[in-house]
Amino acid sequence: MSGRIKKFVFKNKKRYIKGIVALLIINLLQISIPIITGKLIDGIQFGSINISNISKYPLFIFIIAAAVFILNYFTRLQIMGASIIFQYETGKEIFRRLEKLSMSFFSRKTIGELMALSVNDVKAVRVALSRGTNLIIDTFFLMVLSIIAMSKTINMRLALIAFIPIPILIFIVAKFGLIINKKFRKVQESFSDLTEKVQENVSGIRVIKAFVQEQEEARNFKVINKKNYETNIELVKVWGIFYPLIEFISSISYLFVLVYGSSLVLKKQITIGDFIAVNSYIGVLVRPIKFIGVIVNTIQKGKASSDRIENLFDEKTEIFDEKEEELDLNNSKLRGKIEFRDLTFSYNNKFKPVLKNINLTIEPGKTTAVVGKIGSGKSTLGSLILRLYNPEQKGQLLIDGIDITEIPIEKLRHNIGYVPQDNFLFSQSIKYNIGFSEDSYDIKDIEESAHISQVYDNIMDFPNKFDTVLGERGVNVSGGQKQRISIARAIIKKPSILIFDDCLSAVDTNTEKNILDGLKEICKSSACIIISHRISSIKHADEIIVLNKGSIIERGSHAELIKIEGLYYRMYKKQISQEESEEL
Repeated sequence: MSGRIKKFVFKNKKRYIKGIVALLIINLLQISIPIITGKLIDGIQFGSINISNISKYPLFIFIIAAAVFILNYFTRLQIMGASIIFQYETGKEIFRRLEKLSMSFFSRKTIGELMALSVNDVKAVRVALSRGTNLIIDTFFLMVLSIIAMSKTINMRLALIAFIPIPILIFIVAKFGLIINKKFRKVQESFSDLTEKVQENVSGIRVIKAFVQEQEEARNFKVINKKNYETNIELVKVWGIFYPLIEFISSISYLFVLVYGSSLVLKKQITIGDFIAVNSYIGVLVRPIKFIGVIVNTIQKGKASSDRIENLFDEKTEIFDEKEEELDLNNSKLRGKIEFRDLTFSYNNKFKPVLKNINLTIEPGKTTAVVGKIGSGKSTLGSLILRLYNPEQKGQLLIDGIDITEIPIEKLRHNIGYVPQDNFLFSQSIKYNIGFSEDSYDIKDIEESAHISQVYDNIMDFPNKFDTVLGERGVNVSGGQKQRISIARAIIKKPSILIFDDCLSAVDTNTEKNILDGLKEICKSSACIIISHRISSIKHADEIIVLNKGSIIERGSHAELIKIEGLYYRMYKKQISQEESEEL
């Protein structure tokens, strides 16, 4: 049992104690039925029971059955209710944990894997804590109480003979338990791959249809689905042997009792009522023994899933505040001065640096543009300012003269407006998406941001205007509209630092000009960083930084860089030629 589960059980011990006590009473009542049955048969045989007093025995059995029904309901409310609380609390903790983990974690894990963890694994542990716990306690109590009852009221030797198969069952359970655990882990991993493939195809359905790849993707899915089928079949094969074997061995108890019990009746060492009572006890015992297979399966599944959940919580968070402090975000405004001091950065020590010896100062009220070829490290600059990754050394990146790792993460990001390359929108209203960073924005703030980002007129064309609900990832709006909604979401914050990461690629040049004109006023009070491939988006900047293979190779204004006739000049001439060709 993992530390997390132990802690949960201890926290909810009252529920489990109540449920266990109720189970004990249920089992005491259940084993009393064979005793009543045996006495009824012996009473009829020996004439001590007649028509006048026979009715009390069925009445006793009815009362016991009613009490077992009520107590079973109470037990499930306690034990299964506790497991539902576990599912609720653990699901919430997993979600919070995922939000705190660093970007490097998400680059290693697939959506399918995380979905399987958050849903299937939590469910498997819940079942282990509810049905598994219920079956373990029920089986243990019934076996112990049945042995005691049989030895006290009937015959000790007959009771022991009935339990001869138990050691064999324990051996089988131990062996099969390890196999089931390994097989179930493979099933969970296979389910992760299957979930990931389905999610990917649903998200990319437009691309699949556009390139007429439905059949190819169906073939790809068939391969993954077949693997999932085969891993499940391997687990089912183990279960297929396990359950019949458990039933076969447990049924041997009936055989032993039948042979030996019959001889005791013939020798008049026990009565017929005792013999029937013993068989009734075996019936009571065989049920939990049969459930040993279910218990092992449930517990092993729960253990495998619990280990996967613990692994998630054991993941180290690379990005965290070195010291905790209470923040008043209304009074935590940054000026926005950014300094890179001889910064070198790589995502992994095994790979070459993405950025090398970057020395750059970005002042508030100034617009700095970053251009370069694909893979030159442009977006990495923005990720470092957002502190999605840590600089390799202290003193390499400062905000307002303070090392970025010493600024509380919430305070830092509260002061940054960010428009990513992937303009992710939530499946909520446009109003929700623009005002995403805070609940306090009123409709005037939202409309003003929409005006500046040149998306207001498009929104007003929708039937529900700002209350229009977007499809998954904004599927029901165009690429340009998504970009402009994302821009509105960033500028509504009126942040100290604004980062635009290639966010104007899907708009026409006229709209681009209007957006840039609207941003000029905002950038007067912010450190503005525009990352772009399009020269038209950045030629107005106060300073333009040209990156190549992670190093700054040119810097200056648009006019100054044109005079140099270096990489920037060649990029500019190439884009001018392309625009002229498109016009023709």
